[in-house]
Amino acid sequence: MNLFALNLVLAFVWALATGSLSEVNLVVGFLVGMAVLHVVGGALGDTRYAVRFFRAVGLAGFFLFELAMSSVRVAIDVLKPEMTMTPAVIAVPLDVRSDAEITLLANLISLTPGTLSLDVAADKSCLYVHAMYGDDPEAVADEIKRSFERRIQAVFR
Repeated sequence: MNLFALNLVLAFVWALATGSLSEVNLVVGFLVGMAVLHVVGGALGDTRYAVRFFRAVGLAGFFLFELAMSSVRVAIDVLKPEMTMTPAVIAVPLDVRSDAEITLLANLISLTPGTLSLDVAADKSCLYVHAMYGDDPEAVADEIKRSFERRIQAVFR
């Protein structure tokens, strides 16, 4: 059983033990369970569960921010009479190596308006991305590496 599922079980046990299944009590139980798993994480095989969990929450928050900003940028460009986009296919070199990390990166890129993941190199060395605003391919690749890829590495490692 992974630690997140175990943390959910501990939250429900907390709620049942206190006699209240309210949302607040479940959140408190989740946080108490996280603290317990952080203390005993070494015995369960993951000493950084709490850190990775909060980094995953940070990644989700960052993605929602990027989603909103990209949506606004694309909407403004579509509504303007003149188009300012310069589409390009860009090869983004990858530092992430596992299939889960590459899949998450590709999906986050594809879900962000203005970019679309096209393919992964056979040796997993780069990800091909179509960008609506690809006038500076190196800057686009650097932005993807600095933003999404770095945060994904922080969650998985």
